[in-house]
Amino acid sequence: MGIEGKGGLGSSSNGKEAFDDIDMEMSWDDEDMESDDDADIMDMDLHDLGEASLMNFCKKAAAAFFKQHGLISHQINSYNNFVRNGIQKVFDAIGEITVNPGYDPSKKGDGEWRYASVRFGKVELERPMFWTGEKFHADGGDDFIKLLPRHARLQNMTYSARLKVETHLQIYSQEKVRSDKFKTGKSEYVDKKILKDDTTDVIVGRIPVMVKSDICWMSEVQKGDCEFDTGGYFIVKGAEKTFIAQEQMCLRRLWVSNDPFWKVAYRSEFKRRRVHVKLVENPKAENIQGGEKVISVYFLLVEVPIWILFFALGVESDKEVVELIDCNTDDGRISNILFASIHDADEKCEDFRKGKALEYLDKVIRECKFPPAEPTKEFIEANLFPSLSGSKQKARFLAYMVKCLLQAFSGKRKCDNRDDFRNKRIECASELLERELRVHMRHAEKRMVKAMQRDLYGERDLHAIEQYLDASIVTNGLTRSFSTGAWAHPYKRSDRVSGVVANLRRTNPLQSICDMRKTRQQVSYTGKVGDARYPHPSHWGKICFLSTPDGENCGLVKNIAATGFVSSNIVEDERLLLLDTLAGCKMEKLVNDSCTSLSGKNKVLVDGEWVGVCAESLSFVEELRRKRRKRHISREVEIKRDAQNAEVRIFCDAGRILRPLLVVENLKKTKLLKGDEFSFETLMDKGIIELIGVEEEEDCRTAWGIKYLFEDKGKDAVKYTHCELDMSFLLGVSCGIIPFANHDHARRVLYQSEKHSGQAIGYSSTNPNIRVDTLSHQMYYPQRPLFRSVISDCLGKPGYPLGRSQILPKAEFFNGQNGIVAVNVHLGYNQEDSLVMNRASLERGMFRTEHTRSYKAEVDNKESSEKRRKFDDTVSFGKMQSKLGRVDSLDDDGFPYIGANLQSGDIIIGRCAESGADHSVKLKHTERGMVQKVVLSANDDGKNFAVVSLRQVRSPCLGDKFSSMHGQKGVLGFLESQENFPFTKQGIVPDIVINPHAFPSRQTPGQLLEAALGKGIACGGSLRYATPFSTLSVEAITEQLHRAGFSRWGNERVYNGRTGEMIRTLIFMGPTFYQRLIHMSEDKVKFRNTGPVHPLTRQPVADRKRFGGIKFGEMERDCLIAHGASANLHERLFTLSDSSQMHVCRKCKNIANVIQRAIPGGKKIRGPYCRFCESVDEIVKVNVPYGAKLLCQELFSMGISLRFETQLC
Repeated sequence: MGIEGKGGLGSSSNGKEAFDDIDMEMSWDDEDMESDDDADIMDMDLHDLGEASLMNFCKKAAAAFFKQHGLISHQINSYNNFVRNGIQKVFDAIGEITVNPGYDPSKKGDGEWRYASVRFGKVELERPMFWTGEKFHADGGDDFIKLLPRHARLQNMTYSARLKVETHLQIYSQEKVRSDKFKTGKSEYVDKKILKDDTTDVIVGRIPVMVKSDICWMSEVQKGDCEFDTGGYFIVKGAEKTFIAQEQMCLRRLWVSNDPFWKVAYRSEFKRRRVHVKLVENPKAENIQGGEKVISVYFLLVEVPIWILFFALGVESDKEVVELIDCNTDDGRISNILFASIHDADEKCEDFRKGKALEYLDKVIRECKFPPAEPTKEFIEANLFPSLSGSKQKARFLAYMVKCLLQAFSGKRKCDNRDDFRNKRIECASELLERELRVHMRHAEKRMVKAMQRDLYGERDLHAIEQYLDASIVTNGLTRSFSTGAWAHPYKRSDRVSGVVANLRRTNPLQSICDMRKTRQQVSYTGKVGDARYPHPSHWGKICFLSTPDGENCGLVKNIAATGFVSSNIVEDERLLLLDTLAGCKMEKLVNDSCTSLSGKNKVLVDGEWVGVCAESLSFVEELRRKRRKRHISREVEIKRDAQNAEVRIFCDAGRILRPLLVVENLKKTKLLKGDEFSFETLMDKGIIELIGVEEEEDCRTAWGIKYLFEDKGKDAVKYTHCELDMSFLLGVSCGIIPFANHDHARRVLYQSEKHSGQAIGYSSTNPNIRVDTLSHQMYYPQRPLFRSVISDCLGKPGYPLGRSQILPKAEFFNGQNGIVAVNVHLGYNQEDSLVMNRASLERGMFRTEHTRSYKAEVDNKESSEKRRKFDDTVSFGKMQSKLGRVDSLDDDGFPYIGANLQSGDIIIGRCAESGADHSVKLKHTERGMVQKVVLSANDDGKNFAVVSLRQVRSPCLGDKFSSMHGQKGVLGFLESQENFPFTKQGIVPDIVINPHAFPSRQTPGQLLEAALGKGIACGGSLRYATPFSTLSVEAITEQLHRAGFSRWGNERVYNGRTGEMIRTLIFMGPTFYQRLIHMSEDKVKFRNTGPVHPLTRQPVADRKRFGGIKFGEMERDCLIAHGASANLHERLFTLSDSSQMHVCRKCKNIANVIQRAIPGGKKIRGPYCRFCESVDEIVKVNVPYGAKLLCQELFSMGISLRFETQLC
């Protein structure tokens, strides 16, 4: 890759003229000087490059982006950051753990009380390894072998690595030592006498490893297990789990709100660092006209007047405070609030100007519920705006908060919107795992302290630290969190939240990718949550505005757009470099005094912390962006110039969604790129592309596509600064591959992208032999669609099987086949979304799929069963004659042979106990198939388990569900013979016939356009792209059809297959991409005559697989009542359900029980007898549902008796 010249200017065009007026004597380094070639190219006009060549370049640039970052880089990058920095951060935050003895005098020995101190040092996460066991080691084998993802999947293990921490343990005693008071200021002090000092590496647990991350073995191999596997998920107990990125409020900026009252909040993860400046009602406002509101500050559970806090921070006069606030006091409302605030402070503490402010603050803080241990002055220095060092700097930041509040109150500053993406951050693997690990380490720490306390007494010896630090707490805790999905709450310690971890679905590769690109917004309840569900303008290009589920999660679960890229944390060195760069761009550092006026200057805030001021924000921002394009600072830094509020906000934290945009003025540099192959890094180095965040995009004027740059509007021409790579990248991956999506109703696009694309049967993985999924589907002949889209091309790989130098589109994202679809009515069998299909096409293999279902069973292995108590019955695999079902296909080891044909009711895995009890696994109702593979293995819980996979080939049958790519779903209504289908003069017979009534109300003309375009492509047409928002015009499609010799509108003359007559009407026909969905009638069919009943109610059980009945509910009952079909209703609800008989005494109208009683003569008889009347006269037998009899008896047990009126019928 030849790159000539160094990176260019790359400043935004909207500031170009103003930038020319500013002093241009910038400190250019020699390396930054442009070469002659660069200068010549920058003089070129955009029209010299040509629209077609630039559009081709956009595709290559997008392909380079996907090649470098892929689709799930946010998952892998975040986990790598957790391994490199996050784990160390968790252990550093624990600090020193001091273990006191119990101070129990009865247990104290001869010596002093002993104390222990534990500190954690360097953390190391090993690669995933597996301990082979003592037996293997004794035979001379390795202790540890590589644990690969495929081993974990097959053996139901967790793919995890050991976490090793350097631990410093110190045991000491304390004694008071006298000292010279004149020298030290103290008469005595406590001296430590160290008894033991030890440093060891301790295993604290196992951390699940993300597949394809830096510490995974699969990151180094050339070819993985599966071609479609992109990694980004975990394997926990054999199940694949992935994180759903969580949307959380950003704590790195001030929060201005007016609900329920006006306030500005400085938010932090730590409660004691949070500061709220509020505008509260003033109850004593009789003297001051207009002074109904005063400013107070809420800090550490106490609320004090703002003026007192200013003076406590060292401000010396009221004038200084007003100058620090730097707000327009000409506004009467603002001056009234300031006067009222001074008056309020005077009333609360009269002498606060005479140095008593800190005393008053100390007094108020000491009276709060949880006062801090350290002195108030030290506490304020450490916790009030901790990033600012001097107290005067803290006073300046407090004044800035007051200014924001007063500006918002007077209408000069907008309140913050919680749905705006600038106020949100995406939490990925790093933040989520840190939070969970912190919870389990806190638990392990408590247990360790308790255990160590016992051994600090008397003459006991302390064991090694491994004895006290229980590694199973972290291991089991993380495994439990992944398995249950209950995760630690972001700010409530004891609470857990759901919806953080999800099972990775594997119906097809597109579904797996979309599962890993989901984001979720946690809300307190799932009802009405205001505007949270609606699309927001800040979602543009970052979040797909169509891919969201319907139902209760609509608008709360979203998908990241195709080119959305989540930023990661920059390391401390890069942050220091950024601050140095800011100083080099003429930024003055924040002064530590309260008298220097900063009026008229722009504040510079980095991640919400005030670091300095600059005189000219425009030139400052231009210079900074230029340095970012030259890679002097990180590419992921976001720079926003807020001219209205005189601020420059710079963000470099994790969780911001960025996206790549073309820099218009540097597009000419594409001429410098040599050859067709170039990396995304090269384009970034040249300044041709840059990553833009949500806030910075407000400063950009972005063209929707290359063609908009070439529009000539004369004087009204828009000067664009940036340009989209392609409009379809605004959508998610599953939306962007839908052909003509912009022509369809949004609801239909949502159905396809969210439901049907995930349910379509495709080719889920290329390694089915080393997987044992519970249920997997596979299509025999998956095809690529005829049309092409920009996203599938950019995700594809270069190289064509025929040797043409084109890109091979991403095939595995399309899961279906191309069928000839005719729009016609066919004998009434395709009403209401039904489809009529050609039987011959299906017999030739169209839509034929294979379904594999796995059955698992486990038994204890010999070693673990020997340790158990004697009387426990040991279960093992084996064949025995079973009452449960047939065992004809089983071998002596209890497993069926490969190729055995098993039917419903057969035993699939034989298990028997030593006592002779049968624990075999039986095939449930409607399950059948051929045995494909038998796997016998052991997991890490000491259990042997077996997996038997059954394979079933399914050709489409009546009731199976199909869908086009436009949300047009339908079930198969009729299979017609080919000879009875209509045919064209060329002899083409349709594969599918769809009803014309499916189109008008659904508003999906995209499917008709797809069929027309597909017809043109099949006839050799060159126009192939159906990308949303840049689709071909209807005229171009019809012209291509016309050139191929067909009717412009896709209609064809057809002949009746039954009679051979010509049909008078023209039929629209063309190839359309159809998907077979996983919903099949064979899995849903439910029938029963007699079967199992519930032992309590004696009504049929509910489950289909248990051969249960069909629920006949209240609404079905209402229908039969409305029809007047009383005999049918009686049969449904009584005869076929739980008919039974009981006896009723007609005298007292109570139930007469059947009992055994003595009669005169010493004999005993059994029969109905009324215990109330003590007679057998007038007892009748009645028919009642068993449920009614049960209810009567249950009420009788509560002391409630029912009376029954009976009539002879």
